[in-house]
Amino acid sequence: MSASPTTRDPSSWDLAAESITVKIRWFGVCVGYVLVNFIDRNTPQHQSAMNAILALGAGYALLDTYWNYRGKVFLSQVPLIVSLMEAMFIGLLCHFDQGLESPFRFYYFLSLLVCAIRYSPATTLTTFALHSLSYASLAVRNANELPTLWLTLVLMGWVTWASTALAGLLKAASRKLSHLNAKLRENQALLEDRISERTRALQQSQALVVQQEKQAAFGLLAAGIAHEVGNPLAAISSLVQMLNRRHTDEYTRERLQMVDDQLRRIQRTLRELVDFSRPASTQRTICDVHEAITAALNIAKYYKRTKGKNIITHYAPDLPIVRLARDQLVQVFLNLILNAMDATEEGGTIEIATSYDEGWIRATVRDDGHGIPDSERGRVFQPYFTTKELGTGLGLFVCRHIMNETLAGRIELVETSPTGTTFAVLIRQETPPAVPDSAAAPLSSTASPS
Repeated sequence: MSASPTTRDPSSWDLAAESITVKIRWFGVCVGYVLVNFIDRNTPQHQSAMNAILALGAGYALLDTYWNYRGKVFLSQVPLIVSLMEAMFIGLLCHFDQGLESPFRFYYFLSLLVCAIRYSPATTLTTFALHSLSYASLAVRNANELPTLWLTLVLMGWVTWASTALAGLLKAASRKLSHLNAKLRENQALLEDRISERTRALQQSQALVVQQEKQAAFGLLAAGIAHEVGNPLAAISSLVQMLNRRHTDEYTRERLQMVDDQLRRIQRTLRELVDFSRPASTQRTICDVHEAITAALNIAKYYKRTKGKNIITHYAPDLPIVRLARDQLVQVFLNLILNAMDATEEGGTIEIATSYDEGWIRATVRDDGHGIPDSERGRVFQPYFTTKELGTGLGLFVCRHIMNETLAGRIELVETSPTGTTFAVLIRQETPPAVPDSAAAPLSSTASPS
């Protein structure tokens, strides 16, 4: 039986040792009650006093049990006070029983053993001194039993030394085990981080493969349509041209010219479709950002979602040309434009603006749609994340991959609110500023989709 630890926030070792202490206390109380009441002790006149002492011990054990149930340690601030109470408790039991020969003297050994497990060697030695004084005081009326006194004191000293050494080994092993467990948890966390990183990389690679497979399938479909439709169109165009060579009235000639114009328009649409569906080239060439945006707008106008949307462009004058993969840049702008169209209602407006500042070309795509919820803003560039009912969640992910890995730029979500969303594409200008002949775009122009 021993006192409680001195810490306010008990460790797992303290709580485990306290649990053992509580069990030993209850064991001592129960055994003492049996010895006093059911075994002939030849001291019936002291039975009531000893039961009262055991009742006090049971009360203290009950308080200790309650505190241990709450995950705390009773009287954790004053271990020596508890050791003094235990010395008095055991000494009184021995005094009212058989003195130096009382079986209750073995309670001293249990107290010293638990004290060594719970406390430092200094506290255990102090407890040994208190127990020795308590036991030696019994020799006052039992002077003829001095050999028993000395033998018991020697055994108490040996138990103090042996239990202190054993407790030291256990505590050292516990500290070593705690250190190893901490290292194990650290390595486990590092391993989990690496697994998560590899998993994300695998998901990103899978997303790119899915996007490439979709584009390849679309390319095959577009090539098939161009082949099947192109031949009949060429034949029809030839027939129209032959009819135009004949002498016909003005009305017929005008109508044939209208047919020929529409046929050329269909052929131009097929060429753009095939150009878009073919694998995007990663070859770096001289590129005009405005031309790439215009190409993306020309492709987007064939999508049904373009109907009823107003597209406004604000092109910066004298925007420098850059050297990069033009097809990849067109794909980035096309994805942003189509996403803006999906976010806006009929009659909505999409604004595309460019600017140049300190070596960076900045192109922004803004819509006046419903915006992105706050809880989902951090996930817009993750693969397979989408707010659309029929979306794949790969558009913005592929855009970010192209900008970071291929174009050495970046794409950002600038701002989003219930009144609209703005994305920005930033491209580093690595060549000397130059204005291409085709860059004579106006500062502000408006395009309405057909």
